[in-house]
Amino acid sequence: MSKLGKISKGEKCSVKGCAKEAVRSLPIDDVTAAGIEVHGTRRVYLCRDHYKQYKKSTKKEQMVDKWRYGGRIKKFDSPVNTYVKTGT
Repeated sequence: MSKLGKISKGEKCSVKGCAKEAVRSLPIDDVTAAGIEVHGTRRVYLCRDHYKQYKKSTKKEQMVDKWRYGGRIKKFDSPVNTYVKTGT
Protein backbone atom coordinates (compact mmCIF):
# COMPACT_ATOMS: atom_id res chain seq x y z
CA MET A 1 0.00 0.00 0.00
CA SER A 2 1.36 3.41 -0.96
CA LYS A 3 1.67 6.26 1.50
CA LEU A 4 -0.56 9.31 1.08
CA GLY A 5 0.52 12.85 1.87
CA LYS A 6 3.90 14.49 1.73
CA ILE A 7 4.61 14.29 5.47
CA SER A 8 4.26 10.51 5.58
CA LYS A 9 6.59 10.33 2.57
CA GLY A 10 9.35 12.16 4.48
CA GLU A 11 9.00 15.83 3.54
CA LYS A 12 11.62 18.07 5.18
CA CYS A 13 11.01 21.25 7.16
CA SER A 14 10.54 24.36 4.98
CA VAL A 15 12.27 26.76 7.38
CA LYS A 16 15.50 28.19 6.00
CA GLY A 17 18.48 26.31 7.42
CA CYS A 18 16.49 23.36 8.84
CA ALA A 19 16.56 19.83 7.44
CA LYS A 20 14.51 17.91 10.01
CA GLU A 21 11.48 15.74 9.22
CA ALA A 22 8.22 17.70 8.94
CA VAL A 23 5.29 16.89 11.24
CA ARG A 24 2.72 19.51 10.13
CA SER A 25 1.82 21.51 7.04
CA LEU A 26 0.33 25.01 7.17
CA PRO A 27 -0.51 27.80 4.71
CA ILE A 28 2.53 29.94 3.95
CA ASP A 29 0.66 33.18 4.82
CA ASP A 30 -0.01 32.03 8.40
CA VAL A 31 3.60 30.99 9.00
CA THR A 32 5.17 34.14 7.55
CA ALA A 33 2.73 36.28 9.58
CA ALA A 34 4.08 34.54 12.69
CA GLY A 35 7.58 35.77 11.80
CA ILE A 36 9.14 32.48 10.64
CA GLU A 37 11.29 32.64 7.49
CA VAL A 38 10.32 29.84 5.12
CA HIS A 39 10.66 28.93 1.47
CA GLY A 40 7.76 27.54 -0.50
CA THR A 41 4.76 28.57 -2.56
CA ARG A 42 1.40 27.67 -1.01
CA ARG A 43 1.97 25.27 1.88
CA VAL A 44 4.98 24.96 4.12
CA TYR A 45 6.07 22.01 6.19
CA LEU A 46 7.29 22.45 9.76
CA CYS A 47 9.30 20.16 12.02
CA ARG A 48 8.31 19.68 15.64
CA ASP A 49 10.54 22.49 16.93
CA HIS A 50 9.37 25.08 14.39
CA TYR A 51 5.71 24.08 14.80
CA LYS A 52 6.13 24.69 18.55
CA GLN A 53 7.64 28.10 17.76
CA TYR A 54 4.67 28.84 15.43
CA LYS A 55 2.15 27.87 18.13
CA LYS A 56 3.85 30.09 20.71
CA SER A 57 3.90 33.11 18.41
CA THR A 58 0.19 32.76 17.48
CA LYS A 59 -1.13 31.85 20.94
CA LYS A 60 -2.48 35.32 21.79
CA GLU A 61 -4.19 35.68 18.40
CA GLN A 62 -5.87 32.27 18.75
CA MET A 63 -7.07 33.17 22.26
CA VAL A 64 -8.69 36.39 20.98
CA ASP A 65 -10.39 34.47 18.15
CA LYS A 66 -11.67 31.91 20.63
CA TRP A 67 -13.13 34.65 22.80
CA ARG A 68 -14.67 36.34 19.79
CA TYR A 69 -16.23 33.34 18.05
CA GLY A 70 -16.30 30.41 20.48
CA GLY A 71 -18.44 29.46 23.40
CA ARG A 72 -21.42 31.75 22.81
CA ILE A 73 -23.06 30.11 19.82
CA LYS A 74 -23.93 26.45 19.64
CA LYS A 75 -24.63 24.69 16.37
CA PHE A 76 -27.16 21.88 16.40
CA ASP A 77 -27.10 19.01 13.94
CA SER A 78 -30.07 19.78 11.76
CA PRO A 79 -30.59 19.98 8.02
CA VAL A 80 -31.32 23.72 8.17
CA ASN A 81 -28.21 24.62 10.24
CA THR A 82 -30.11 26.30 13.06
CA TYR A 83 -28.04 28.41 15.42
CA VAL A 84 -29.16 28.97 18.98
CA LYS A 85 -27.59 31.34 21.49
CA THR A 86 -26.69 29.55 24.71
CA GLY A 87 -26.12 30.92 28.17
CA THR A 88 -27.76 33.85 29.89
